[in-house]
Amino acid sequence: MIVEKAILAIITTKEEQVGGGAPIFICTSNEELQLFSTNLEAIMDGIAHRLSDEVYIIVKH
Repeated sequence: MIVEKAILAIITTKEEQVGGGAPIFICTSNEELQLFSTNLEAIMDGIAHRLSDEVYIIVKH
């Protein structure tokens, strides 16, 4: 099975702002948030999108 379009992960510093079926990574600082986003983007072969200062998503287009 090939996934063509999906949200692969959610990365946040504000756990109460997110939910859903994708894996959620909770970070303790903005530096950690950016590090996780960059690394997960490469690992998952997706693209990181910043939704706010506290929330990034990794998507597969």
